Amino acid sequence: MTTINARHRGLTRLKSTAILLICILLSCNHGCGLFRRPPPPPPRIDGPALRQVPVNQYPQFSDDLHYHDLENSIHQSLLYLRKIPPDRVFRFHEDSFDTRHMIQSLVHFSDFIRTRPSLEDLQAFIASDFLVYKSIGNQETGEVLFTGYYEPMLTGSLEKSPDYPYPVFSLPQDLAFINLSLFDPRFEGEKKIIGRFTNNQNIVPYYQRGEITDDVLRGKSVPLAWVNDRIDLFFLEIQGSGKIQLENRQQPINIHYHTSNGHRYKSIGTLLIKEKKISREEMSMQKIREYLNEHPEDIDRILNYNPSFIFFKTEKNGPLGCLGVPVTPGRSLALQKRIFPSAALAFIESKKPRVDDNNRIFEWTDFKRFVLNQDTGGAIRGPGRADLFWGNGPYAEIAAGYMQHPGSLYFLILNPDRVIKPDDTAGSE
Repeated sequence: MTTINARHRGLTRLKSTAILLICILLSCNHGCGLFRRPPPPPPRIDGPALRQVPVNQYPQFSDDLHYHDLENSIHQSLLYLRKIPPDRVFRFHEDSFDTRHMIQSLVHFSDFIRTRPSLEDLQAFIASDFLVYKSIGNQETGEVLFTGYYEPMLTGSLEKSPDYPYPVFSLPQDLAFINLSLFDPRFEGEKKIIGRFTNNQNIVPYYQRGEITDDVLRGKSVPLAWVNDRIDLFFLEIQGSGKIQLENRQQPINIHYHTSNGHRYKSIGTLLIKEKKISREEMSMQKIREYLNEHPEDIDRILNYNPSFIFFKTEKNGPLGCLGVPVTPGRSLALQKRIFPSAALAFIESKKPRVDDNNRIFEWTDFKRFVLNQDTGGAIRGPGRADLFWGNGPYAEIAAGYMQHPGSLYFLILNPDRVIKPDDTAGSE
């Protein structure tokens, strides 16, 4: 969520020391959590996050965007699926489908939309060939809360100067990852511990945001660039990736999330609401930026309230989602990985903003579209949360900054009873 929550990929990490590791492994019985600090549990789910929808209750399918972007997003999911084991299992409610079926499903849908079907033909095609599953949503309303994220553009330089004083740090050499499953199989699937080695080789939590300075990381982290705005840099961390337009260069560089310092994210938006600096009704990324710009004396305290800190890397392409493929504006969705099938075709219903010539929102209007589950986020947890990637530019920033609207989320998968020719898995990619 752009406005209040972070989009830190794989953000929450366990923290400990070498001595505590030994205590965990030697004295802890099965399920002991005394020293382990797992990420906060998702909202309780009584059963699967998806339920199958009878054909006579399928939503009215339509799409408010051009199909070309949808074809591109499907292509990115196929790139991911064709790199993983063909027998990997993807769960839809109580049903399971392997990678081969996921590929066949996406190719079949992509081939159909290339015909640019009418709404009637689209509805009939899905009813005939696809199973549809709906997210159970949150426990109170059964709806899904949709928020948005975007790709920010910063201005920077490869050299530090008075105009560009703020470093975009790369992975520090003293940051250590520990995979607990190497010590004991009971920890298989757990998040890695992130910390640092002290001079006596103990492992302690990594520096918090307020402790990270040029001096602390000198000789340990080479800045990828230096930027002119500290608040922009903070929101780059929230978004997880972005572009930096460098001096005297035509093409910007792509900056992507590499890892965090291992500290749990704390929302500065929540802090500002608690302190009555910004009302809950007005809260947005834009209002946070406005408050910080108007109260420069408060920037250190507000930003350092969030101890989490992100280290970046550069990539040739971007922005990339958690599947390692580029996300598509308006078509890529971020969901909790554990409960929804990655790379799968989905359909959403929610609201989007309409803006005037001055980029001010004058209304929110209903929209429907097909999307792909290609990303995740530390704040996107449970069946009642979804984050839509809006792309870059002024409209994307506005939509991502203000979107907090309920809606519906469906997943589509090819009906196994539908006979598909063997060569359909190749498609016309």
